[in-house]
Amino acid sequence: MTRSRRDFLKASAAVAAGTMVASRSLSASPSLITRATSLHDHAFDDPATKALMQVALDVAKSGGASYADVRVSARRQQNVNTRDRIVQGVSDTDTFGLGVRTLVDGSWGFAATSKLTTDNIASVTKAALEQARANRASQLRPVNLAPTPGNQVGEWKSPITTDPFTVAIPEKVALLLAANEAALKVKGVRTVNSAMFFLREEKSLMTSDGSYLVQTIYRTSPTFSVTAVSADSSDFQSVDSNDIAPMGLGYEHVLNAKLAERAPRYAEQAVEKLSAKPVEPGRYDLLLHPSNLWLTVHETIAHPTELDRALGFEANYAGTSFVAPPDAVLGKLKFGSDIMNVVGDRDQAGSLGAIGWDDEAVKPTKFDIIKNGVFVDYQTTREQATMLSDYYKRVGKPVKSYGCSYAQSWADVQFQRMPNVSIQPGKNDYVWEDMISQMDKGIAIIGDGSFSIDQQRYNGQFAGQTFHEVKGGKIVGMLKDVAYQFRTPQFWGSMKVIGGPRSYTLGGAFGDAKGQPGQSNAVSHGCPPALFTQTNIINTGRRA
Repeated sequence: MTRSRRDFLKASAAVAAGTMVASRSLSASPSLITRATSLHDHAFDDPATKALMQVALDVAKSGGASYADVRVSARRQQNVNTRDRIVQGVSDTDTFGLGVRTLVDGSWGFAATSKLTTDNIASVTKAALEQARANRASQLRPVNLAPTPGNQVGEWKSPITTDPFTVAIPEKVALLLAANEAALKVKGVRTVNSAMFFLREEKSLMTSDGSYLVQTIYRTSPTFSVTAVSADSSDFQSVDSNDIAPMGLGYEHVLNAKLAERAPRYAEQAVEKLSAKPVEPGRYDLLLHPSNLWLTVHETIAHPTELDRALGFEANYAGTSFVAPPDAVLGKLKFGSDIMNVVGDRDQAGSLGAIGWDDEAVKPTKFDIIKNGVFVDYQTTREQATMLSDYYKRVGKPVKSYGCSYAQSWADVQFQRMPNVSIQPGKNDYVWEDMISQMDKGIAIIGDGSFSIDQQRYNGQFAGQTFHEVKGGKIVGMLKDVAYQFRTPQFWGSMKVIGGPRSYTLGGAFGDAKGQPGQSNAVSHGCPPALFTQTNIINTGRRA
């Protein structure tokens, strides 16, 4: 049974009373805090939650931690999936608990629990302290943290209009099935899949340097895919809802997507791909729509500029980076053309990465990653920022975190995860049609597709959803079996035209995996369309 925030507060009242004073005894018989599945009736700065978190901080301090932070989090996810005229599945899951991280003699320890009693919280905190001491024996250098303001108290919420969890499942199913029906009416369509995904995470963070921060984060993703099959069943082609990105918004994002209105167009595109001309391999000017380019940004810019990858900390699982070593590339590596400017941030309204503070109580700020084509900075946490202190002092930057610390739940330790990484629009306010008109002979790609890239993010091959042949400044037909190949610096160096502010949009994904044990991050990438010269195009068709 789902329990409200008020139920949680009632259940924790006895613990709160026993933990509000400094002289409280942790050995006293505690009252069990049963797992709450929602903090939705959230009372900012409530004493019950603060008292529970203070137990962990007090044990950490008395156990020798120079720094500690504790997170209490309630996370709920819902998926609704349909295929053609049936419901394939509905899932609704939740998790609630507390995680504590301790820094002892320059080493980290972490432990977590879903049983919120004073004794159990004290026990897991002691386990985190023991782990930190054990880690020190094999650690090459002690952890140093960049400063934070400390003593921060605040609340942040995603800018939603409608909480998706207040909308009835039958209403969601009806919307999806109506979209499916609209696509199935198009001749040649064989199957249609549609879905909605929702997340609400309510979390509190308390740190030993006096911060107490409460956030409610929403993420929403409506998706749609249609497959058409030729009359002789010799070919099939699919089109996804590539122009509808997942967002850090509420149910209003589903309604604004207007799936039933867009569905016939997706269906017609899938049918048109059946008769599209296979591409002739060669070198072409290439125009990439933001719905395609965001993924290239993610894989070729966002991943290789994660500092832990550049330093080899992720080599065993996620890979390394060609943007290394830091001393050799910071302020020196020519990453792309002069019109290329890339920033990191976690405050774009409605983006998947938008937050008020990261999981180290750092308020994110926008920062330059690539400036006029030159690589100038990595994504960092408090620990990582101090690793670049010599460079920051040399260029006159403060040694500070960019707010890139994140954990996917209370049960996971926070570590460096990418923020929104976005290409800034150009000075000329070109839109898609303007850029088509500037092409003599080339290919325009809309929507993301399959991709392959090496572990250093240097050599890659990307496809898309729909491919359009351009001649004399006009689209003259559809192509298929298209993929573009590249080496990252040469590819971005060939960018000759970039769209303006009117054409800037966000793309993104929920499932950015990293770490061992693995964690998943949600992130948006903004960009306008961009035109690249003489890109290598291959034909991916498999024909005898």
